[in-house]
This record gives sequence, C-alpha cells and structure tokens, in this order.
Amino acid sequence: MKKFYGAGTYVQSAGVRNDLEIDGFCVAVCEELGVEIARHRSRSFEEMEEMGEVLSSFDVVVALSERSRDLAARQTQGFHTDLEYWPIMDPTAKGEGREAKLDAYRAARDQIIAQITAHWGDPEEHEHR
Repeated sequence: MKKFYGAGTYVQSAGVRNDLEIDGFCVAVCEELGVEIARHRSRSFEEMEEMGEVLSSFDVVVALSERSRDLAARQTQGFHTDLEYWPIMDPTAKGEGREAKLDAYRAARDQIIAQITAHWGDPEEHEHR
C-alpha cells in the first residue's frame, strides 16, 4: 500500500497473532517489487491496541482470513469503520521445494495487489496528484 500510494494514507498491518519474524518467503517476494520488509514485525490486534492503535479509529480494516475478519468485526462493532474481507490464498502450506513455495507466495502477493488496485485505483494516477 505504501509503495503504491505513498505516505499520504496512514496504513498499519496487524494480525490475529504476532510472530517474532516475518516469513522468509514473504521477504523474498516483496523484495522482488522493491519492498523491504525484513525488519518488519507483525503485531496482533491486541498489541496494536496497547500501542494506542484502536481498530475502530481506522476508516477501513481489511481482513485477509476468516479468523481476522471475525475478530475485526467484533472489535469494530458499533463504529463507523468499513470492514472488508479479501479471502487471500494462504501460501504457507503450498508447494514442494523453494521455487514452488516462492510461486505460491507470489500468487498470494499478486492477489493482494489486485485487491488493492481494484479498491484504490491505478497507483500511477496517484503519483501525479
């Protein structure tokens, strides 16, 4: 999101749980697009809230799994926050061998990019504003 649309939109990522490290396959397929996430750390919704980031304060929450959708729905209930569910394929159990796994992660990455650009438009149009 930040790569395509810049810093004009406030974006945070969170998940159902926090992991200590970002998956190496995620790092590799993002680097292919010039996006460095190796130092990124995933946060849980609870950890975000402890940091002062309340889900209900966001205009849009995008859930990529059923579990995150259900949790976000509970945490934003009664607030004017749009909740979107983008059922993205989970690549973690796909593929045998490095190249097959990378292909699965690329497919998931490309699904996310397609959803982002379908929702927020052509990134190149935003560069000229």
